[in-house]
Amino acid sequence: MNSNETVTEKLTINENWCKGCGICVKFCPKKVLGLEHDKVKIVDIDKCIQCGQCELRCPDYAIYVRGK
Repeated sequence: MNSNETVTEKLTINENWCKGCGICVKFCPKKVLGLEHDKVKIVDIDKCIQCGQCELRCPDYAIYVRGK
């Protein structure tokens, strides 16, 4: 893991790859993600159902759903 990664039990986000397009935020059915300083951030990981929409829709491959 590098310092520009957020790793949780459910998601890994590589901020270096994120271009801040917000597609993952729009497709998340539980509003787990948000944008801060033009990068995706986890707003409420407890709501994550690991549906995979964020990973599937991210054009930059910046999000990985763990343990799905």
